[in-house]
Amino acid sequence: MRNFLPPILFFATFSFALGITLPLVRVEVMLVFSEEPSLVGMIAGLWSASDHLLAIIVALFSVVFPTAKLLLLFVAAFAGPAGAQRLPGWFQALAKWSMLDVLLVAIVVFAAKTSGFAKAFTQPGLWFFAASVLLTATASALAKQNPPE
Repeated sequence: MRNFLPPILFFATFSFALGITLPLVRVEVMLVFSEEPSLVGMIAGLWSASDHLLAIIVALFSVVFPTAKLLLLFVAAFAGPAGAQRLPGWFQALAKWSMLDVLLVAIVVFAAKTSGFAKAFTQPGLWFFAASVLLTATASALAKQNPPE
């Protein structure tokens, strides 16, 4: 099973990059206005609207923590026999927050659809981000269960 770790990490990283840069959701308001923000675009929009604290929180949980998790998994996968032992204890806490962004976008889509004021449709960025979360969780499980020999 350990042989699957490198390709899973590659696809997790690839999916993560697409997930944060491609549009997450398309929101149509009264058939006149349409917007397709990406995660990076949402963070930039929050920052430019002077919602600095919210922008920082979203950036931490959406970009910084997943990037740190992927980097730690690369260390665990490729740093030799001691690599799996290098995973810090807080690493598992990151996993608990991994699907937070996907959940928030799903709530926005649900709210827009049920309000009758706007229509919302999922876009590829959401699916790539969700795939990244699942692939990263799989890679994490493989790195923990099968330390290198």
